[in-house]
Amino acid sequence: MSTTFPQLLLDHARQRPDAPAIREKDLGIWQTLSWRQLRDEVEALAAGLQQAGLSRGDHLAVIGENRPRLYAAMIAAQVIGAIPVPLYQDAAAQEMAFVFENAGIRHAVVEDQEQVDKLLEVRDGHPMLEAIFYDDPRGLRQYDAPGLAPIDRLAEAGAAIVRQSPDFLARRVAQVSPDDVAALFYTSGTTGRSKGVIHTHSSLITMSREAADLDGLTPGDNVMAYLPIAWIGQNIFSYAQWLTVGFTINCPESQSTVMNDMREIGPTYYFA
Repeated sequence: MSTTFPQLLLDHARQRPDAPAIREKDLGIWQTLSWRQLRDEVEALAAGLQQAGLSRGDHLAVIGENRPRLYAAMIAAQVIGAIPVPLYQDAAAQEMAFVFENAGIRHAVVEDQEQVDKLLEVRDGHPMLEAIFYDDPRGLRQYDAPGLAPIDRLAEAGAAIVRQSPDFLARRVAQVSPDDVAALFYTSGTTGRSKGVIHTHSSLITMSREAADLDGLTPGDNVMAYLPIAWIGQNIFSYAQWLTVGFTINCPESQSTVMNDMREIGPTYYFA
C-alpha cells in the first residue's frame, strides 16, 4: 500500500469529515470525535510534540487504556516521523525501565496518575526521560516534577503553532514514506528479555487491508477497542484496520464495564 497512517487520516477527514471516528464512554456518556475533529487534534499534538523536542526517528512511549488522546498521540508522532512505542498499562516500573533504556525514549504520553507515578520511578534510573504528558489530571494537581505537563497544554502550544503555519500538517504528512517505521512493539518476554519489533506503515497497512477485505469490513462497521494497545493484535484490529477502512472504534469506560459498554454499542466486529 503506497500510503501512510497520517495520509489515511487526512483522506477520511476530507471525504467524511463529520462521520464518527472514535468514541469513548466517560462518566456513563458516549463522547464522539468526528474524523475532522480527530484530524485537528492530531495536528495540534504533532506540532506540540515537535516543539517539545520530539524529532524524526525518536521514540514516543504511549501508555494507558484505549483512549482517544492516546490514539491521536500515536498518529501525531507518525506525522513528524517519530515512532510510537505502546507499552502495557499494567506493567511494573521495572519492566518499563528496560524498554525506555533499550529504545532510548525521551518523551512519553500517558493516561493518568498511575502511569505518571511509574514513569517518575523509571526516570530515577533513566534520566534521559525529559517529558511526560498526561491525559487525565485527577490526582496530579500537586505534582511539580520537571517535564511533567497535561496533554491539554501540549495541544494548546501546538494549536498556536498551527495558527501561524496553517500548512503544518500537510507539509509534514507529505514527508512521511510508506517505508518509514510506523511503530515499535515489544515482545512479551516470556522466554527471555523482551525484543523490539519494528513495523513500517506499508507492512501494517498491507496486512490490515488484506484482512479487512477478507472480512468484508466497511466504514459503517463498529469495533470495540478493549485489548491492550501494546499488543500487536490490538494494533491491527483497532488502529491499523481502523485507519485503513475508516470504521468507528469505541473505547469502553474501563475494563470492568467492557461487557455493558459492548451491549450498548453492539459492535459489528471485534477480536476476542
